[in-house]
Amino acid sequence: MRATRITANLRVDDIEAAQGFYTDYLGLSTEEFNLGWVARYTSPSNGEHVQLVTRDATATEDSVISVHTDDLDGAYEEARKLGFEIVHPITTEEWGVRRFFVRAPDGNVINIVSHRD
Repeated sequence: MRATRITANLRVDDIEAAQGFYTDYLGLSTEEFNLGWVARYTSPSNGEHVQLVTRDATATEDSVISVHTDDLDGAYEEARKLGFEIVHPITTEEWGVRRFFVRAPDGNVINIVSHRD
């Protein structure tokens, strides 16, 4: 698998309450998207970013990072071949991504994601 971007998924109770710290203090002032349960904030100067997540809308567990790839199906097959637990099957989400969740051997849940064409 080849990761093209990795995003930290920070668990928060309330996106609106947490937003000011990340946008005002850390300078991640560009809101790329906000679905109510997940929002991404990015630095306009260098592209660094984080996602704030209250609770995943469609998965039974939350992920700690999102790993973007250009070959989602290949990443899925590789994870299965290596015996990693698939926590959330490949799903085409209504907000424009295909993704699955895999549990790393250390127990962390990773969101493997690609944008639909």
